Amino acid sequence: MRLWRFDLQGFERLPAQGPAILCPNHISFLDSGFLMLHVGRNISFVGKAEYMDSWKTKFLFPAMGMIPIDRSGGEKSTAALDAAEDVLRRGELFGIFPEGTRSRDGHLYKGHTGAARLALKVGCPIYPVGVIGTREIQPPDAKLPKIRKSATIKIGRPIKVERYRNKIDDHLVLRQITDELMFEIRELTGQQYKNTYATKKAESLPADKAVIAHVHEAPVHGRGPALSVAAGE
Repeated sequence: MRLWRFDLQGFERLPAQGPAILCPNHISFLDSGFLMLHVGRNISFVGKAEYMDSWKTKFLFPAMGMIPIDRSGGEKSTAALDAAEDVLRRGELFGIFPEGTRSRDGHLYKGHTGAARLALKVGCPIYPVGVIGTREIQPPDAKLPKIRKSATIKIGRPIKVERYRNKIDDHLVLRQITDELMFEIRELTGQQYKNTYATKKAESLPADKAVIAHVHEAPVHGRGPALSVAAGE
């Protein structure tokens, strides 16, 4: 039984090896899982620390490569980014949602500068990622995803930061890189952009009630395969 159909665009831009940061927009709980599904390399993703409070997700999500981040900020958030730096220095892929949380209304919000700071420290490219259709598959307050729907994932042109390597502590440079990233994401998705940060409202959807998919096989680029296997609760 075919659950979802995927249209994959620009995946040939991703490097076969070496570090890179993938930055998608965030409109559904399924965004990171669907991206992991189709990239032929493992990706470590930042996830909210609250997932570690449930016995149903505290072991599963880290096993999938999730790095928990405390969204209250400060030293706890910095520790998560330090762990992400270790991932990149091992030559692996790291994924982070620059908006920081899911968009409740489907708009694209102002990006945080964590991805830019990481890219400057490691010297790796940032890839904007546009995700379309996952909100229709599983809206923010839905308990279960809808089947037999379509989603599109687009990989944009890499943002290279070499020219800024000596300006890692320059906030204006970090903001410039991040604004460029959000512009590219908007070009990929066609979302309306709001120049404010997304609110961090409590998620009404428990993580253990969502369907999570994780596959290690390399994807078929272009028109994506129909997803027929998923790991549930």
